[in-house]
Amino acid sequence: MTTYPASFANPDDVQRIAANLAEVRRRIVNAGGDPLAIGVVAVTKTFNVAMVRAAAAVGLDAMGENYVDELEAKRREVNDLAVRWHYLGALQSNKISRVLAVADVVSGVSREKEIRTIARVRPGTTIDVQVDLTGAAQRNGAEPLEVVALVAVAREEGLDVRGLMIVASPEPTAASAQFDRVNELAGELGLRGRSMGMSDDLELAVARGSTEIRVGRALFGPRATPTPLT
Repeated sequence: MTTYPASFANPDDVQRIAANLAEVRRRIVNAGGDPLAIGVVAVTKTFNVAMVRAAAAVGLDAMGENYVDELEAKRREVNDLAVRWHYLGALQSNKISRVLAVADVVSGVSREKEIRTIARVRPGTTIDVQVDLTGAAQRNGAEPLEVVALVAVAREEGLDVRGLMIVASPEPTAASAQFDRVNELAGELGLRGRSMGMSDDLELAVARGSTEIRVGRALFGPRATPTPLT
């Protein structure tokens, strides 16, 4: 894994994030997972670019953003770092081209229209299809039967379907069942990627087959809004 000179980042930030990353990896081990096999996406939403540099300095090479404005600004300011950017938010039709210009991985894909637009604008894009098992009207994601059809369309369109993503219910019993279902569904579809688990529920997700967790607060601490980009 690539590391970066300490001069790129504040040493205090690097030390703090290194300790937090060690704790995340300890939690993965305690949940029965292999910290070398489970990817960590550092969710930098609302955190400034100093945190991006510090995360890169401790060896994290995947960063996640929910809003295209932040992603554009941060990628521009740290374009010297060899990191991959994951777009984790819901896709808006009028912003898909902007997302594709700056995101290496597009997660949160949940509609056929999005898939066809992505395939037209940037053929071969790496995507995750987002599953929703909460039933909440405001939650992004597709139901399992829709997911099967979406994966088929994405493959027909030549997209690189990396796997499935879910934001689970905050209730542990419900979350456990949702992670189990996504793990099962990914297996049925022949997909390795299961992007499951965040700062509060990563143990549940890891125990149920997650191959990637998305963590922000567990690495960087509480979010403060608004936060300057620089």
